[in-house]
Amino acid sequence: MIQRRTLLQSGAAVAFGAPALVGLAQQSVTLKFHTFMAPQSNVWLNMHKAWMDKVTKDSEGRIKFEAYPAMQLGGSPVQLYDQAKDGVVDIVWTLPGNTPGRFPRIEVFELPFMMNNAEATSRAYWEYVQTAATDEFKEVHPIALQVHGPGMFHMRDKLVKTAADLQGSKVRGPTRQITKMLGYLGATPVGMPLPQIPDALSKGVINGCVIPWEVVPSVKVHELTKFHSEFDPAGGALYTTTFIMAMNKAKYASLPPDLKAIIDKNSGIETSGWLGKVQQGGDVPGREAAVKQGNTIHTIPAAEAQEFKRKARLVEVEWMQDMDKRGFNGKQLLDTAKALIEKHGKATTKKA
Repeated sequence: MIQRRTLLQSGAAVAFGAPALVGLAQQSVTLKFHTFMAPQSNVWLNMHKAWMDKVTKDSEGRIKFEAYPAMQLGGSPVQLYDQAKDGVVDIVWTLPGNTPGRFPRIEVFELPFMMNNAEATSRAYWEYVQTAATDEFKEVHPIALQVHGPGMFHMRDKLVKTAADLQGSKVRGPTRQITKMLGYLGATPVGMPLPQIPDALSKGVINGCVIPWEVVPSVKVHELTKFHSEFDPAGGALYTTTFIMAMNKAKYASLPPDLKAIIDKNSGIETSGWLGKVQQGGDVPGREAAVKQGNTIHTIPAAEAQEFKRKARLVEVEWMQDMDKRGFNGKQLLDTAKALIEKHGKATTKKA
């Protein structure tokens, strides 16, 4: 009788689904996402939140996120990459250039006049890391690699039409190569993270900054400056900045296979290209904010851009020399990046 009751109980357990097995099959996870971007920014709303929402939807709610913009979990923007590496958070979006010289091979995309299309260049950046710099981000699990749209000048007190107009101006740059470029163009370069720009402009610590149009509203640059100088796309963009969305390696490895597949589906070259496209898409409303403010916008013609290119060429030369000293072939890396940008540029144009 006792044996029969035990068998019946076992049968009931099978019929109603063994809790342990069901729990294993339906395992869910909550990931902490951390970045420096403001909660009202295009990047946060249309890129980060959109990506998290898609992952949650694709996983049927089994991957959830605790989302923290504006460094709400503490630390500084410079520390974000290590927060992902060390498992302080699960996923970050940050600038590798926040730590100068730590990721030298991907700086090729930040050299002057390398790009003018963020979607194509983001795809090129992903392929470049997969083929020419495979161990650049070995301490984390890269989800996406992207760049923003064309960078340009935003000045408080004077309009930049030529490189000579930068003389005597303190201009903020985001990364090592871009601050170098500003110096060669005649400005006094000041390196600082994006969130510090408004305070530095309002106090006169800097006279201007270089950022893409897209990020202007989130740091109120259209209110704190009066003059903007963009480059005719025919002459190429002054610069761009590289970003990485990265996950803690151990956290990624701990995911059950089906949830890992969801992260994989929302990673890689397609996600990289999408992020670049969405970020550059934010340039239009960013520019409109400056127009509404009544600010002066000047477009530097392709012919005039030659002077900027000539002066900035030293950045490229020095980067290649630095790569050679580190045991890499600088020219080969530069040629590879340019060829990939061209390849993906043609593919993106054809797709459009």
